[in-house]
Amino acid sequence: MVEPEAGSLVGQAVAFVRQYHREQPAAGDEAVRVRQVLAEIERTGSYRHTPQELAFGARVAWRNAARCIGRLYWRSLVVRDLRHLDGPEEIARECFEHLRLAGNGGRIRPVVSVFAPDGPDGPGPRIENPQLIRYAGHRQPDGGRIGDPATAELTDLARDLGWKGGQEPFEVLPLLVTGRGELRPRWYELPEDTTLEVELRHPEHAWFAELGLRWYAVPAISDMVLEIGGVRYPAAPFNGWYMGTEIGARNLADADRYDQLPVIAEHLGLDTSSERTLWRDRALIELNLAVLHSFQEAGVTMADHHTESDRFLRHIAQEARLGRPTPADWSWIVPPVSGGLTPVYHRYYDPVDPELRPAFLPRTG
Repeated sequence: MVEPEAGSLVGQAVAFVRQYHREQPAAGDEAVRVRQVLAEIERTGSYRHTPQELAFGARVAWRNAARCIGRLYWRSLVVRDLRHLDGPEEIARECFEHLRLAGNGGRIRPVVSVFAPDGPDGPGPRIENPQLIRYAGHRQPDGGRIGDPATAELTDLARDLGWKGGQEPFEVLPLLVTGRGELRPRWYELPEDTTLEVELRHPEHAWFAELGLRWYAVPAISDMVLEIGGVRYPAAPFNGWYMGTEIGARNLADADRYDQLPVIAEHLGLDTSSERTLWRDRALIELNLAVLHSFQEAGVTMADHHTESDRFLRHIAQEARLGRPTPADWSWIVPPVSGGLTPVYHRYYDPVDPELRPAFLPRTG
């Protein structure tokens, strides 16, 4: 067989089938499957993964995620094959079921739900929300915000579509889904039993509970494209579980998000007149301690940055024994709190290959 062009659909499909059979030696006859795929592409302009290929591809996409520190458990990803669904209402319904399954009463399970792919007849469905659960960001007449400033545009879109909403700082946005062939998304309120949230308290400071902070338990990314062997799945929400710093050092701490460090510093009685007092650092540690404490008390899975760093090095060692590189983006792998105290800081990583597939890719357009 003449080797197909690497970047073409045929080339990507053949490369994936070969990888699948190389890593799954009991899968059957590789040459037979390659011929099936080539014939299907010739006949239809695309091809359909077997359920086993889809599950393998989604798990390897997580394994290849250069910005994710939690890849040790990539084999445990639960893959829901929902490729027969491309309508907004049925996709929303299955996204809600995804959250129930992943939430698991607090024992978070890694899950991906794969809906209809793009194809020769046009693009597949898409989920407009960056995550299945996000808090609204309400613009105020004076230019201020109530809630999460990062979702201001999405909140505006939901309102334009008819969602009323309120003015709460932790108000769950509806799910916005655009079906195949549709130009505008439709919105769906998340049922209460899909949104597991944790109210934040501090183990030593009773006043912390009065801040009214909370966060949701399942970080299900929903605006990335899953690409496997040249086939693109634009609606494929997936989740692991949180590392505490994602909430305590970014979502609640960043000045362009919930910006809670000045509030916490004031309650702690810290001197905020100069950066040299390290008031931000001290407030940040207390915030992160509260996040870890609260999730543990609520019985909700969460990793701390020291433990997750150790796990990532275990993952690298396992992959090395199998002769596979572990591409990693240092700026994302090193935790945003006490990075120099973790073992992932003082080392180099395999370079990130933008052409590595299967992969979860940023959506464009």
